[in-house]
Amino acid sequence: MFTKAFRVKSNTAIKGSDRRKLRADVTAAFPTVGTDQVSELVPGKEELNVVKLYAHKGDAVTVYVSGGNPILFELEKNLYPTVYTLWSYPDLLPTFTTWPPVLEKLVGGADLMLPGLVVPPAGLPQVQKGDLCAIALVGNRAPIAIGVAAMSTAEMLTSGLKGRGFLVLHTYQDHLWKSGDKSSPPSIAPPAEGLADLREEKDSVQADPSLQEDMRHLHLEGEAEENGELLQLCGEKVSEDPDVGALDQDTRGSKTLQEQMDELLQRCFLHALKSRVRKADLPLLASTFLGSHMFSCCPEGQQLDIKKSSYKKLSKFLQQMQQERVIQVKELSRGVESIVAVDWKHPRITSFITPEPSQTSQTIQEGSREQPYHPPDIKFLYCVPAGMTLLFQESGHKKGSFLKGSEVRTAIINYAKKNDLVDADNKNLVKLDPVLCDCILEKNEQHTVLKLPWDSLLTRCLEKLQPAYQVTFPGQEPIVKKGKICPIDIILAQRASNKKVTIVRNLEAYGLDPSLVAAILQQRCQASTTVTPAPGAKDSMQVQIQGNQVHHLSRLLLDEYQLPRKHIQGLEKAPKPGKKK
Repeated sequence: MFTKAFRVKSNTAIKGSDRRKLRADVTAAFPTVGTDQVSELVPGKEELNVVKLYAHKGDAVTVYVSGGNPILFELEKNLYPTVYTLWSYPDLLPTFTTWPPVLEKLVGGADLMLPGLVVPPAGLPQVQKGDLCAIALVGNRAPIAIGVAAMSTAEMLTSGLKGRGFLVLHTYQDHLWKSGDKSSPPSIAPPAEGLADLREEKDSVQADPSLQEDMRHLHLEGEAEENGELLQLCGEKVSEDPDVGALDQDTRGSKTLQEQMDELLQRCFLHALKSRVRKADLPLLASTFLGSHMFSCCPEGQQLDIKKSSYKKLSKFLQQMQQERVIQVKELSRGVESIVAVDWKHPRITSFITPEPSQTSQTIQEGSREQPYHPPDIKFLYCVPAGMTLLFQESGHKKGSFLKGSEVRTAIINYAKKNDLVDADNKNLVKLDPVLCDCILEKNEQHTVLKLPWDSLLTRCLEKLQPAYQVTFPGQEPIVKKGKICPIDIILAQRASNKKVTIVRNLEAYGLDPSLVAAILQQRCQASTTVTPAPGAKDSMQVQIQGNQVHHLSRLLLDEYQLPRKHIQGLEKAPKPGKKK
């Protein structure tokens, strides 16, 4: 479940009533735990946080964090302990034992197959189908995984220890474990009874290479369900193809640059859909899909450039994928496309083999952006209103045309020259004809102002035009809108508890995913964050962080994301040096 990075939705301190409820839930879920142990696991006064997240397949999970480590997680109203908790309470669950080579497969997403079990002299623990169990390695009782029994102990023995034994939910070294202090399992001696027998068996296997090979195939025999497909695990990884996602170096010479870019575009698209986009992410802005998902799926040493493909624009490529019924695209707001549906069972997706990530690409931690953010190019424009159409039509513009400042200047100069309005005695003055008078003069000036200097004429004209702007995200066609672009708004508020919170709005306008920004701030500020709908704004979310975190926001938005300061409002609210946040 946590084999890949998860997305944090919120991280908040637990309420007193919820803390009491959690204690009751722990007592009900684990009857063998005494009152004192419940008090240790769910402390009365120490900090305890509730983290709501989405696993990589879209499952909604609630994680309880104490002392910086996840101690419990809740899935579909069922409570599960983490390996951190099991290391403190190794007898909390019935424990089954397997061989050390199996750990790598479990971490990779495999379920534990019955041939991989080590049967102690005292026999297997007695469990029923659906019971929660712990999994440990030979020689150490500290659990390295938890799972649900796929059959009862009696059925396991009847089957001759063949088939799937346990559906694994969480392991040592997975991403849930990585969200804690990343400590290693403690050394907990197994029961003395039968220890010598296990050591003798282990030594005999290590002494005979042929037995090692037999054991490896025997204990790793089975299937692991990954991304909706059954992957056969027989000793080695499913695919040993080097760098499956990269363009084949041997075939590059026979393909044009455009064909290579088309192939890379297709691979990044399918890779992003299969391994990074979840149903809970939809609808997903096309710009976010490209910047946050497709770019991060580009193999090392290559650069995705849509302009060099046969599609030229992302919108054309997405339309092609829509025609092939892989995705569904809609324009939820004017000029902004979003992916609203994905056919996860489409042959293009199911047949795509996700490449193994390289070592150097595995440096991004949970919650951080998977690809460096590229700020959009923002240009201020002017829109021609109905009342100024006559002034601009001679330059080929009509009502509703969007113009740059330089184009406005050129149109005004051309109009003045064509209509012989430049003052013959003073070239710096322009005579005002009826069209100019109607366009730029106030009513009380109509009969008093006859001439204007060039700079005054241009300034007045720009003031009468409607404001507009153009936003261009990397690899996409420009988006033009009327009005002024709203800046990223940073608000410092004070709650009833007298605690300060920092609120950030309008991130989506600049291609930023509020959930990802919240996850980054949560890690850097070491404070709880929540993402909620922004009041009074349609389809817009706001991020709230505990405390005055304007300084962290300033560093993230200005220094890392390279957004211009003029597009950010509220940076002056950062705490002064020496003052309490």
